[in-house]
Amino acid sequence: VAEIQALVGVIKHAAGDNDGALSAFRQAVPRLLAARRGQQGNVGRWLLDSRLRLILETYLNILLDSRGAAGEAQAGPDAVREAFGIANSLRARSVDAAVAATGARSRVSDPELAALVRRAQDAAEAIGSAMEMLRNLDAAAVDQKDPELVKAIRLKVDGLRTARLVLLAEIDRRFPEYAELINPRPMTIEQARAVLRPGEALVATYVGAEKTYVWAVAKEGEMAFATVDLGKTALAEMVSLLRTALDPGYVATIGDIPAFDATAAYDLYAKLLKPVEAGWKPATSLLVVADGPLGQLPLSLLPSEPAEATPGQELMFANYRNVRWLARTHAVTILPSVASLKALRGTAAAGGRRSFAGFGDPFFSKSQQLAAGEAGPVQVASREGSSRGMPVNLRSKPETRGVDSATLALLPRLPDSRTEIKAIAEALGADPARDVFLGRRAGEGRVKTMDLSLYQVISFATHGLVPGDLNGLDQPALAFSHPQVTGEADEDGLLTMGEILGLKLNADWAVLSACNTASADGAGAEAVSGLGRAFFYAGARALLVSNWPVHSAATTELTTELFSRQAADDNLSRAEALRQTRVHLIDNAGFTDAQGRTLFSYAHPIFWAPFTIVGDGGGGRPPPS
Repeated sequence: VAEIQALVGVIKHAAGDNDGALSAFRQAVPRLLAARRGQQGNVGRWLLDSRLRLILETYLNILLDSRGAAGEAQAGPDAVREAFGIANSLRARSVDAAVAATGARSRVSDPELAALVRRAQDAAEAIGSAMEMLRNLDAAAVDQKDPELVKAIRLKVDGLRTARLVLLAEIDRRFPEYAELINPRPMTIEQARAVLRPGEALVATYVGAEKTYVWAVAKEGEMAFATVDLGKTALAEMVSLLRTALDPGYVATIGDIPAFDATAAYDLYAKLLKPVEAGWKPATSLLVVADGPLGQLPLSLLPSEPAEATPGQELMFANYRNVRWLARTHAVTILPSVASLKALRGTAAAGGRRSFAGFGDPFFSKSQQLAAGEAGPVQVASREGSSRGMPVNLRSKPETRGVDSATLALLPRLPDSRTEIKAIAEALGADPARDVFLGRRAGEGRVKTMDLSLYQVISFATHGLVPGDLNGLDQPALAFSHPQVTGEADEDGLLTMGEILGLKLNADWAVLSACNTASADGAGAEAVSGLGRAFFYAGARALLVSNWPVHSAATTELTTELFSRQAADDNLSRAEALRQTRVHLIDNAGFTDAQGRTLFSYAHPIFWAPFTIVGDGGGGRPPPS
């Protein structure tokens, strides 16, 4: 009934009756959202159906487009605040649900009850995966349908639902606040402000079909709001244009990396962030809820002043040092949603954990192991370095890119990652013999069987893959040493998203030092929805993820510098450490060959900007174990 009433509101709006539409929405929408929250479906895939999205977007547009002398009377003076809550509901997403699941588990001190909560959440994940499989089977051609398989999956779903209901009943009896934690209500501006810390500002965006809405609110001071005449398609085109210099695909040499369009980047800043500067600029740390296409572009690489990186510097890419990047003035952290900030900051971190566990420099074939020797001497793969992810030949273009459909054994080794993991371990005071896993020891089976809940920081320095990168790969994955190298006969060397969901972490942050770890489930839909969602669900409170294939040597420089800075200052937050590291790469760092010659600067944002902190960007360095 509420849905029909709300759809009548949509019709009234189309007919020009905004008063009637607002009346219908204000009666119906609270009931619709309450019903949606009460469903407690799959915690990993809380997605809006098309009808509810139509209703909420229409309501949002009426509230925000009616601002002004005449419209203020019908929408009310708090229309912007009301719209903030509606936008939060529209942004509800799978990553947010994964964060909520972890936050709910962290509130349970009773191990037996915590195990029940995890079983109920795992059952919800399994139900979601099975339902997705059923949808795929339903969409298959008639001659490819398998009625017996469909029947078996439906029986499995029925069994999982029955078991989950029993678990939820017991959880509700012993932990009555669980339902509210797992399906939190959208936060108001006042509630968001209460969670913010001094020096922080929240920048929340919602990208609609025709317009983008931006809210900026700090711990203190007035809220700023702007309506930007950029719809989803136009904004996606702007982001795509900027990403051509950041994710160019095949390039023959480093010199072939396209120039970054700093003028176009400032244009996006001027449209998106400048109108709400009063709400965020006095802060030093920005917490950004990046909706739609904005999830694919780190805002740190937007210039805050008109800029043009003019060539003419002797060192390649050094001309980008003159640009006033946002990274120079503000630390930026990405939030899955506004509500996730409260969930992440309410997540208790257990004491007594070891400081660090790191996995790097896997041997993807027996020949790599033999060529390196088990000691694995560090050798740069080529004159100009290598890429993590699908390999980029930086010297001469091959006839084909057969690696796109090749086996694990054709992935190139990443020897720089050995230096990276060892340097982080040293900075954090880890035990190399106990906590560092390189070469043959960097096996998939080891990750799945060891107790990762003992570690505060966990790092994976390897290739990140998306569906289609390797034969048979249908979900995001991290690549580990080949089973022929590790002797793990039951493994395939790929830690997939599904397997990460089964891990049990208690990490302040997980470092995914690979390529494309911030991408979606292979479809580019929701940022961080692939590997990122899985690591949040497994128990990480913050992630360091990449937005495009990364240069291996630059990545080693970035991560080792980041953790060295945290080691030197116990009070330095994760987000501020990353900001300082970015500035270091822009102004001081570059690629140096074996003879000590600096061949090019890392000032081009393709080198310093790929990594983003998602989740809780606060917290200082964990104490050594």
